[in-house]
Amino acid sequence: MAVEEEGIRVFQSVKIKIGEAKNLPSYPGPNKMRDCFCTVNLDQEEVFRTKIVEKSLCPFYGEDFYCEIPRSFRHLSFYIFDRDVFRRDLIMGKVSILKEDLQQYNNRDTWFQVQHVDADSEVQGKVHLELRLSEVITDSGVICHKLLTRVLECQGLPIVNGQCDPYATVTLLGPSRSEAKKTKVRKKTNNPQFDEVFYFEVTKPCSYNKKSHFEIEEDDVDKLEIRVDLWNASNLKFGDEFLGELKLPLKVLRQSSCHGAWYFLQPRDNGKSVKPDDLGSLRLNVVYTEDHVFPSEFYSPLRDLVLKSGDIEPVSASAAHVLGEVCREKQEAAIPLVRLFLHYGKIVPFISAIANAEVNRTQDPNTIFRGNSLTSKCIDETMKLAGMHYLQVTLKPIIDEICEAHKPCEIDPVKLKDGENFENNKENLKNYVDRIFDVITKSGVSCPTVMCDIFFSLRESAAKRFQSDPDVRYTAVSSFIFLRFFAPAILSPNLFQLSPHHPDPQTSRTLTLISKTIQTLGSLSKSKSASFKENYMAAFYENFNEQKYADAVKNFLDLISSSGRRDHKRIEQPILLKEGFMIKRAQGRKRFGMKNFKKRWFRLTNHEFTYQRSKAGDHPLCSIPIENILAVEKLEEESFKMKNMFQVIQPVRTLYIQANNCVEAKDWIDILTKVSQCNKKRLTVYHPSAYLNAHWLCCKATSENAPGCTPCTGGLPANIQLDIDGDRETERIYSLFITYLCKLEKMQEACGSKSVYDGPEQEEYSTFLIDDPRETYKSLCHIIEAVKTLEQEHAQYRRDKFKKTKEHPIGDKSFQSYIRQQSEISAHSI
Repeated sequence: MAVEEEGIRVFQSVKIKIGEAKNLPSYPGPNKMRDCFCTVNLDQEEVFRTKIVEKSLCPFYGEDFYCEIPRSFRHLSFYIFDRDVFRRDLIMGKVSILKEDLQQYNNRDTWFQVQHVDADSEVQGKVHLELRLSEVITDSGVICHKLLTRVLECQGLPIVNGQCDPYATVTLLGPSRSEAKKTKVRKKTNNPQFDEVFYFEVTKPCSYNKKSHFEIEEDDVDKLEIRVDLWNASNLKFGDEFLGELKLPLKVLRQSSCHGAWYFLQPRDNGKSVKPDDLGSLRLNVVYTEDHVFPSEFYSPLRDLVLKSGDIEPVSASAAHVLGEVCREKQEAAIPLVRLFLHYGKIVPFISAIANAEVNRTQDPNTIFRGNSLTSKCIDETMKLAGMHYLQVTLKPIIDEICEAHKPCEIDPVKLKDGENFENNKENLKNYVDRIFDVITKSGVSCPTVMCDIFFSLRESAAKRFQSDPDVRYTAVSSFIFLRFFAPAILSPNLFQLSPHHPDPQTSRTLTLISKTIQTLGSLSKSKSASFKENYMAAFYENFNEQKYADAVKNFLDLISSSGRRDHKRIEQPILLKEGFMIKRAQGRKRFGMKNFKKRWFRLTNHEFTYQRSKAGDHPLCSIPIENILAVEKLEEESFKMKNMFQVIQPVRTLYIQANNCVEAKDWIDILTKVSQCNKKRLTVYHPSAYLNAHWLCCKATSENAPGCTPCTGGLPANIQLDIDGDRETERIYSLFITYLCKLEKMQEACGSKSVYDGPEQEEYSTFLIDDPRETYKSLCHIIEAVKTLEQEHAQYRRDKFKKTKEHPIGDKSFQSYIRQQSEISAHSI
């Protein structure tokens, strides 16, 4: 979900690894240990929480979280909670990172000190304020100065205990004076429109004939300040909650008698001293990305250069291959390249070209595709994108069972726990390995077509290059499907959306043993037992030395790498796509009442969208076939005074649902839209608000069956996994090229050196793979020209954006920092 800015779409995303905490304060009791979990918050809105780690003061989480951020934010925060014996969640502390500081820690493990959580410091949002200083002449001819203070509106205030009923107090402060006024309460909104005006007498009335009048007035004004406090009106006995404040000295009126601006709200300085206690630390790895995507025509030159890479001879001279050469890590280049080629249906010829070139450079068939090359990284990324549902169908049921059953499977005699039986453990492990091996080797018809086409290309290239090795056609494919696809998914199911959290230590150990065995079974190596470093693993593997295992692997590899394979695009059994608790509005005719909104467990498969009372085993209360979904759209907050709501529109009536947070709402809207995109009766217009009190709130039409008044959101690809924005991926490729512009120019020098002197490579150029200097030089010239043209457009966009004020209130250090960084990049690159 992008924010539109005059034709420029802005995308924000964050990828987080929550590692571990250490030295958390002990529980004040005899046990000392705590049951801790960690949450990820955008400002104060929780978007993710880890599993609970029990009885530890140094909990290891090992959790990964990625999300597209659908709104502006100021802080990325991490709260550590302790669940006590009464199952209450008690806040122990937090780590809060300002948006503008995220780049300092980009993609590196960092230990952060855990800080105290103070309600007075938990602020977000901004306020629009106008001040005007006016001269007023009284009836008696005496002059005085009055200050007009206008509170127009606020945006992005926090939701407190599920609601926000804000009001503002405006106070004029100065030596020996404090005069306060208050706005009306705005109910059920965190974006209140106040537009209220307050007058304050600034100077005492004095006569015209006093010569020193203006000097005295200026001194008086400089000593005064306006303070605006935002509050949430509460019915609780503890009083109203503080939401943030703004302090503004009246000296801002020295240059002009009128002043207006947006301001970020600030924490309250209430004189409390921060406790010096050591609350421990938290290890995090955060990658924050912000893409400013221009209209498609701006990217045509660079996009065309990249997309024709598969046709360039040699492929090492192509734009895509050059990107892999200059990037610090091949993975950086592989992600946007694969997504772009998939979007335009050119992934197979591109991967075939770079794979064939790599095979021709390989000397030993036993090392084929074993390095971290651009080829291997691109195939990894393709399998992860195209094969996610394939993993769901194949592995998820048994992975769920392993995570829930907790059967002991330890076969290392040194690690056996008291009371465990080695033979029983071995039998449990063998049973799991056999079942997973069986479902994998029988899943060939479910393997996505694009993966099969790539495997066919790998098989043909390897067989042609190493004609004397009859097994290379198998090992070329098994090195990806087993080593880089199934084995990692078994080892870390949370990274492949097979489980919501990192497994507990015992389950993780079981999955490690299974993954090692499956990887070796699929490798078809000559001496498999010798491939294990551990004696106990080699002994365990003797159970799988029968010929039937090797035959099953070969049959499976033959099927998924066959050119004549049938295209099974429709998988008949239901695939679970997403599930979780949300709040839905009753489908009956009642209009009001708290009972109208109920918490339900929702499940989405490729066949139906259902909800039931609880997660475990209830019969669905409602089932909506996918073909009956006519549209899925956001619902305006004004409909029910509730945030993060969306609507699933059906032929009979609309289902209104509230997600837990903005990220969850976006995820549900996206996946429901994708899975229903090809429905024949999809709507083109819809009502963005609800039908209440016999009319639509948006267009005021009185008929419940009145046609929609707003165009539906633009179409998305029907293939759920390949929802790719080609322009956004080209923007990422541009960003990489501009980041590594120095290396591009160094590579250009290397081509000139090799072409002109045709001598041995200079050492400083030896890191680049250049098969044809002339062709590579031509490509580099085109790339640099396209990249610099795009950079000029970005520089102009940044200059225009900097002139705006509402989007970047006073106190917005992140935008100023962004402008400064980008200006430095522009100066360096151009």
